[in-house]
Amino acid sequence: MNGNGVRLVAGALALVVIAATAVACTADTSGQANETGLPDAALEVMNEPQYDNARWLISVSDLDTGEVLIDLDGDKMAEPASFVKTYSVGAAWLNWGPDHQIVTPVKRTGEIVGATLEGDLVLVGKGDFTLGGRTKPDGTVDYTNLDHNDANPLPGATLTTEDPLTGIDDLAAQVKASGIDTVTGDVIVDDRLFQGELAGEPITPIVVNQNLIDVLVTPGTAGEPATVEMTPAVAPWRVVGEIETVAAGEEASVSDPESSTRGEISIGGTIAADSEPVLKVFALEDPATFARTAFIEALGRAGVTVSSDPVAANSTAALADKDAVDALPSVAELESLPLAEQAKYVMKISYNRGAQTYVCLLAAEAGADDCSTGVGEVGRIWAEAGLDIEGASLVDGSGLNGNFVTPQNGVAIQAIMAERPDAEAWKATMPILGVDGSLAEVQAESPAAGHVFAKTGTLLGGDELNGRFRLNTKALGGVMETKSGRNLAFIIIMNQGFTSDIDGVFKANDDVGEVAASIQQHY
Repeated sequence: MNGNGVRLVAGALALVVIAATAVACTADTSGQANETGLPDAALEVMNEPQYDNARWLISVSDLDTGEVLIDLDGDKMAEPASFVKTYSVGAAWLNWGPDHQIVTPVKRTGEIVGATLEGDLVLVGKGDFTLGGRTKPDGTVDYTNLDHNDANPLPGATLTTEDPLTGIDDLAAQVKASGIDTVTGDVIVDDRLFQGELAGEPITPIVVNQNLIDVLVTPGTAGEPATVEMTPAVAPWRVVGEIETVAAGEEASVSDPESSTRGEISIGGTIAADSEPVLKVFALEDPATFARTAFIEALGRAGVTVSSDPVAANSTAALADKDAVDALPSVAELESLPLAEQAKYVMKISYNRGAQTYVCLLAAEAGADDCSTGVGEVGRIWAEAGLDIEGASLVDGSGLNGNFVTPQNGVAIQAIMAERPDAEAWKATMPILGVDGSLAEVQAESPAAGHVFAKTGTLLGGDELNGRFRLNTKALGGVMETKSGRNLAFIIIMNQGFTSDIDGVFKANDDVGEVAASIQQHY
């Protein structure tokens, strides 16, 4: 579709800008393709009313032969939303490899006299954003298809079964095992590795429970208060307010948690007696202070007495420079999950702050503590891998507004990753159509389910003039195994669709999946 929003119609191909490399379908499978290479089934979806003013950009190539099968405005820039994570996470993968692990240490100042540390404990944040709190018994990462990071805007988010303080407890137990029973000095979290922000929330090298407090609301009997549980339970935080249980079937709503006073999370509203538990989250503004208190409490559980105030604000003012702290003796160390598992957590659930953490870590490795310099590192790494980086214009690693790529460039990065010996591990990080992650409910009954491995992308806005939703971006890009056995790299981007209700937003997610499924079945 051209930039003026001309509607795609199978019988009006003269209105479609088609690159010279576009070819007709060569596979003898169900459905038909036209000169765009797109199956008619895809065009039917793209031609639905909510896309009347939209622009579709699609690129599809055969990974084995290099043949370009579909190129619909493939050289034009468009906002791909969270598909950008394939650039940031992919750069980390190229730079460190899938087996790379982060080591979070606890350092000590002073000396251990008897069983007393006459000095400070320093927990040094190194950018491990699961910190042992999402590790399954088999050593792989755990996630839910609708993760707690999205609990406030999207209903139905759930928690994993792991204790988010597992890593903190492990470190505390190691401190005890090192021979320390008492700490006369302070406990400090060193969060100076990098400083960043994304959508008004801090990106920090110390991360406990993704820097969220989970608030789970479970209905009681109609007319009685609901049960409210806070996880993890760390002082001085507590939930204030009451949520009433209303009769089964009644309309109900639980507010997003807020805090006007440190230590108090306010929540209110109603929940129906027959409702599933409702999960909400509160984002921490000072992750280092939260981590400090959590660590002091964990030390207490491990049998280590700390004399300093457990709920005091964290301060790094008394610390030596970062290199000097790194040179201090370690009394505990926690190894992260391998990068392949951490990447899976980011990609499957589209974890924005995790993707941006990789940008920050790349900046830190280059000697900068300002995360904004990390985007340049992403570009450098991809350029060295053979990507024409002028086909992308990025401002962050997560895919917020302001990032642009061409579909051809999005396909090119998948081709680069597909040539690596760890290509299968990279593919395994992607949501799988109809199976898991952000694609778990998309085209689940399609024969293409289980054969499309791709990163989703969504940017949603409002149209106040017309009282409707604006689908700024719905995107899907990755690789697929086609019905005839071909291996394709692809990206589908839809910009500027409109819908009158939230159901249309969810439908758009399935529509983009249906376009991908039709391509998978056709070739």
